Amino acid sequence: MFPLTEENKHVAQLLLSTGTCPRCIFRFCGVDFHAPYKRPYKELLNELQKFLETEKEELISDVPNPPPKKIRLQELEDGIDGIDNLSQNGEGRVSILEDGSIASKNSNLNVCNVCLGILQEFCEKEFIKKVCQKVEASGFEFTNLVFSVSFPPQLSVREHAAWLLVKQEMGKQNLSLGRNDIVQLKEAYKWITHPLFSEELGVPIDGKSLFEVSVIFAHPETVEDCHFLRAICPDCFKPAKNKQSVFTRMAVMKALNKIKEEDFRKQFPCPPNSPKAVCTVLEIECAHGAVFVAGRYNKYSRNLPQTPWIIDGERKLESSVEELISDHLLAVFKAESFNFSSSGREDVDVRTLGNGRPFAIELVNPHRVHFTSQEIKELQQKINNSSNKIQVRDLQLVTREAIGHMKEGEEEKTKSYSALIWTNKAIQKKDIEFLNDIKDLKIDQKTPLRVLHRRPLAVRTRIIHSMETRYVDEHHFHLYLKTQAGTYIKEFVHGDFGRTKPNIGSLMNMTADILELDVESVDVDWPPALND
Repeated sequence: MFPLTEENKHVAQLLLSTGTCPRCIFRFCGVDFHAPYKRPYKELLNELQKFLETEKEELISDVPNPPPKKIRLQELEDGIDGIDNLSQNGEGRVSILEDGSIASKNSNLNVCNVCLGILQEFCEKEFIKKVCQKVEASGFEFTNLVFSVSFPPQLSVREHAAWLLVKQEMGKQNLSLGRNDIVQLKEAYKWITHPLFSEELGVPIDGKSLFEVSVIFAHPETVEDCHFLRAICPDCFKPAKNKQSVFTRMAVMKALNKIKEEDFRKQFPCPPNSPKAVCTVLEIECAHGAVFVAGRYNKYSRNLPQTPWIIDGERKLESSVEELISDHLLAVFKAESFNFSSSGREDVDVRTLGNGRPFAIELVNPHRVHFTSQEIKELQQKINNSSNKIQVRDLQLVTREAIGHMKEGEEEKTKSYSALIWTNKAIQKKDIEFLNDIKDLKIDQKTPLRVLHRRPLAVRTRIIHSMETRYVDEHHFHLYLKTQAGTYIKEFVHGDFGRTKPNIGSLMNMTADILELDVESVDVDWPPALND
């Protein structure tokens, strides 16, 4: 069933005669159901021309003695209501031939003057197949996809011009057409193409899919269509660091909402000129949203940083915890890059024992994303077999939202440590026993000198929940601590030149230093423990 009605005929005739394609005519006539847009283009054009036959006959019959030769619509003057304003300069674009058919003055040009071909050849199966070939060759693993398009900003200007034309003609019939009454170009395009993509690739289109196929269109021939707007509405076009051009779709739409109708008409033809060529495809991009892997790691080396240790462009140590884990994940997930995060960090000379430290890795643009639990276990084993410096446990796929559990309330969490302490004065077992009785000791820590280059200067209050000592000899003892997360343990022992108060040295009234430090536990209940 043809979607247009008698009351649409005048607008449809007007738009077709000025070079607008059938699907854009449907949009301006408010056709908001999908089926008509999906029909083959040639079929639509033929049906539209048949639908308008009676309109053309009426137009010709209004002329007393219609000449046998072709007559310009503009020359029919007042006998055809509304056609006398087809173009700003009084030139008609379309001729009625002897047989009553419609012909463009530029008969070799059939490109829509509003969508620039988007709703013409770029909706056809041939183009969809080309895009799908690119998708299949990209090597991404996906079970659904989201399809997005980027249109040239000048399409908004052309649509605005066509809207003003139709609005003016409808006003003569005491009818109105609001901007929101026009079906959006992007909506119509998706109505047509989504089923074709889904059929060709054999997967559903899903707006929540992490796999995105995007097509970027351009139209160099009409790129200057937007430029007059900058002179009239300069405030709308401000340079942005991440944008190549100030003429973004948002900026153009902002200007179109601001500009007065009479100013627009002075600067831009209504209806817009017919272009010589359709849009070009700048790029067909495939990208997959990040996936996240979490687990816990143990670090057994006292010569391994958590992240690459690079100072002034020079690498200090050959590897890091981050790299020993992430290198394997990058390869298996075929990702472009990664971002590593963890629940706190240990110094290069500190071991992490017990159940390990929670970590999460964001894998950017992964090509492979589906793994069985057995495959993840094998990946964990591969990481563990590759180095004796670290071990990973509880490796699993997680969501972006779940990573928040690792960071939330971080400073309220507790961590347990064991340290080997040296004192300058000889000590007896009784000299350290008083430390066992101290509970919830508040200390003030000014940012340590060793991290001042990467942390802001501040005084942070931290709590030492409990301490337990074990005597070794007259200059050494083991100290076991449970502290608030974020406590600088080394500085709590030696005082950092008085920047941490109180400290073990001040409490014992002697010089104390730390020889070895181990993280015994990080009390964060995430990620969930797995049964290995």
